[in-house]
Amino acid sequence: MRLAVTGREGQVAASLVEAARGRDGVEVVAVGRPALDLARPDTVLAALEAARPDIVVSAAAYTAVDQAEDEKDLAFAVNATGAGKVAEAAARLGVPVIHLSTDYVFDGGKDGAYVETDPTAPLGVYGASKLAGEQAVAAANPRHLILRTAWVYSPFGRNFVKTMLRLAADRDEIAVVADQWGNPTSALDIADAILHAAPRLRDDKNFAAFGIYHLAGKGDANWSGFASHILDISKALGGPHASVRDIATADYPTKARRPANSRLSNAKFAGEFGWQAPGWREATEGVVQRLLETKQALNA
Repeated sequence: MRLAVTGREGQVAASLVEAARGRDGVEVVAVGRPALDLARPDTVLAALEAARPDIVVSAAAYTAVDQAEDEKDLAFAVNATGAGKVAEAAARLGVPVIHLSTDYVFDGGKDGAYVETDPTAPLGVYGASKLAGEQAVAAANPRHLILRTAWVYSPFGRNFVKTMLRLAADRDEIAVVADQWGNPTSALDIADAILHAAPRLRDDKNFAAFGIYHLAGKGDANWSGFASHILDISKALGGPHASVRDIATADYPTKARRPANSRLSNAKFAGEFGWQAPGWREATEGVVQRLLETKQALNA
């Protein structure tokens, strides 16, 4: 089974490539710029055709949440038009597409975890562009799995875990927002879930459960609690540590609004595919340990 994943430099792509190395009969080909550039739709089909995939994983995205407020056209070009072109190319190649989306399609007003049928209402350009991408993917390829995830971190790329470790090396105290809640999610677990589901998507051409699923770490946290856990692990392992001071969203103004609650329920994915994410605390421990061992976080 060969998977082609877009977004070669991203956390999910790197995690998929690593995960495939330990599985017999599985190959992951990461494709990205300049061969595949979502801002240049004419590059998409040829790049994916050359990869000869059984499944396409659409993980490339414009993720600069605040910058998107000033670059709306680019955000939509990549996250909506580009994502649709990836799904269309997969359809032309006769293969399913797994598309990564986000908790930011919701406005955060719900009391409790969001399920797939809850109304969407993005607060900013980034969330709106990702929602448009979901719609474009669904329209372009009926064999689609749209996975909404949240608060993604890993040993790769830039992410919150690396940022906290880097700041703790230089500061005694870090101020972190405490009134936004969600599910910290390891990209390593996202990769595991994708590889778990992939054979079924490839082999069952009449699979009736294509559609939207939530896929996030088990358990919830606020950003401050997430930061404290990261730094407590680091301290226990001899890495950098700092105290965490709770602040409100209003104390840390950003150009784009964030949902106060973006908890996601994984029940639908678990029920359909028999896969459950591990607890976010345990998953975080593994990533922090890897980062400290390789000293990647301090150089990110």
